[in-house]
Amino acid sequence: MEQKNKGKQNNKKPNLPVKPKFNIYWIYGGLFVLFLAMNFVNIGGDLKEIQWYKAEQIIKSGDLVKVTVVNRETAEFSIKPEALSKEEYKDASNKKGESFGIPSAQYYYTILSMDDFIKKWDEVNKDIPQSDRVPLKNEKREDVIGGLFWNIFPFLIIIAIWLFVFKRMSGGAGGAGGGAGGIFNIGKSKAKEFSKESEVKVNFNDVAGLQEAKIEIKEIVDFLKKPDKYTKLGGKIPKGALLVGPPGTGKTLLAKAVAGEAHVPFFSMSGSDFVEMFVGVGASRVRDLFKKAKEKSPCIIFIDEIDAIGKARGNNPNMGSNDERENTLNQLLTEMDGFGTNSGVIILAATNRADILDKALLRAGRFDRQIHVELPDITERQDIFKVHLKPLKFLAKDINSDFLGKQTPGFSGADIANVCNEAALIAARQEHKEVMKQDFLDAIDRIVGGLEKKNKIITRAEKKSIAYHEAGHATISWLLEYANPLIKVTIIPRGKALGAAWYLPEERQITTKEQILDEMCATLGGRASEQVNFGRISTGALNDLEKVTKQAYALISYYGMSNKIGHLSYYDSSGQSQYNFSKPYSEKTAEIIDNEVKLMIDEQYKRAIELLENNKEGLIKLGKLLIEKEVIFADDLENIFGKRQWIARADELESEVQKIDPSLIKPTEEDKETVDSISENKKEAETKTEDQAEA
Repeated sequence: MEQKNKGKQNNKKPNLPVKPKFNIYWIYGGLFVLFLAMNFVNIGGDLKEIQWYKAEQIIKSGDLVKVTVVNRETAEFSIKPEALSKEEYKDASNKKGESFGIPSAQYYYTILSMDDFIKKWDEVNKDIPQSDRVPLKNEKREDVIGGLFWNIFPFLIIIAIWLFVFKRMSGGAGGAGGGAGGIFNIGKSKAKEFSKESEVKVNFNDVAGLQEAKIEIKEIVDFLKKPDKYTKLGGKIPKGALLVGPPGTGKTLLAKAVAGEAHVPFFSMSGSDFVEMFVGVGASRVRDLFKKAKEKSPCIIFIDEIDAIGKARGNNPNMGSNDERENTLNQLLTEMDGFGTNSGVIILAATNRADILDKALLRAGRFDRQIHVELPDITERQDIFKVHLKPLKFLAKDINSDFLGKQTPGFSGADIANVCNEAALIAARQEHKEVMKQDFLDAIDRIVGGLEKKNKIITRAEKKSIAYHEAGHATISWLLEYANPLIKVTIIPRGKALGAAWYLPEERQITTKEQILDEMCATLGGRASEQVNFGRISTGALNDLEKVTKQAYALISYYGMSNKIGHLSYYDSSGQSQYNFSKPYSEKTAEIIDNEVKLMIDEQYKRAIELLENNKEGLIKLGKLLIEKEVIFADDLENIFGKRQWIARADELESEVQKIDPSLIKPTEEDKETVDSISENKKEAETKTEDQAEA
């Protein structure tokens, strides 16, 4: 075991001394220090300044060798070397007395007026014999270095300001990949390089879900590690792979995992890093990036948000004017199709707008593969929850990733990470010792609907209107076959909404017209309930009307589900018509579509009113219960309207799985604990709302 550990230690790369990078700010600092030195440091020696009475004593003592008047400003006094040992000269600055045979000065006197100094000098020397008098010498000194510095210093300041301004204008081109020099390296690539021993610790084990995407990505990594495995059969290295999917699904995380797994140089940058205010900079950076990549082949280039430069040419709001982005794209197309087939350079790119990318960029030979990274399904969400639950230190025993995965349909990986973080924050805010299941449910509600506003002031009439509005949604969703299953209804304001009904949307692969019509009817149930109970309507149905209008237009103009329009679709999946100012159909067809939309929405509104009229007694009970409790659950609807006669799609799929594998029919102990904990949480929430109502 010791030998193995030693072998592992020897395999580690030794910590070599890092060569410091040149930085132009060191020059600025050196010039500033030199300026201080020349102004505050006396290079010729630090002489002791004296007053005239001290100078008079030195002159009369006979210990003086010479006196030098420098530039008619100071008088320097030089003491005999043998006299420096006397007590009165203990404060002398220079004890040597002589430098290279020349007597050194120890003291100086500041001359305010030359005439006054000569007068004092003559008065002191009149009592001294002529032979013992020390001659007074005049000397003119010039600071050559200081004069040269002050002649050059203004030009240095101008050059420094010029370099600083252009460095800022280049967006920090002297940073990563650009080296020092600012404007001189503006055309250099700004890609951040991760080497084999990089600090990237993410690997494929940290990427939950995305099984199909990981298979294709792993194949690319394996190709870089073992190219002979594929090329010996005549296969060619794929030039590039494009990661396509909605925001937050893990495209960038997947690229980080590639950097951690590939053990080859990995260049990472954003599409916007190519674009600069100077003409030709983007194309220059593309050339420099591919030049570096070829030198370190095999390697991977990752371009995040490639739609910043890869947008289809011609779809430019500048109306055909010269565009730096298009020049950058042209250079990228040339470089991607320029190097050899098996050069070992693979390009990964990520975007959530693949529909607007240029067709030349997506053709075979450039991005050979498009890897779709879609929103996770229920099993993938459960795996993602397992990853993000690990960092939480104190979790309740009843936390079950399977339950949480069922409660978060349509959530992306980033949303799930946010749920786990928000649950921990809510638990800390409530001073819980551990993160409980109710904290996760509150976090989901917080992310979907916003923060609760329990202190929002509303009148009794407004509260009654909100309660019956939400009761209308809940009633119709319970009575219709294809409406989404209800979880709970609340009239506590949350975010911008005054009330909300929480549903568990069914993750259907395909949707029929009947299913969409049932959803539209349930959405209109709120306004229909106001009409049935109060004989008037309010502005509270704005979001509902917006939703059903979009659904109706999609049914008719996209999915071809109208008898008058027929089986036609005016949907443009390529995104090429986003800058067109005309509709893809005539004015007459537009009028027919508008009429069909109005007719469809009116039919579902009448249908909602009929359902509520036929079940008005239950609707009123539900509305009163909402006013009393403020929050009700599906069990309360079951007590009023009876058990729902239709099975939810999730339950149907579960029953199909149980038919295939009989071992899954028996619930596990964990499932029993989960069911018990859910019912306990519901009871706690009910008692909590009852206490609030009493208060």
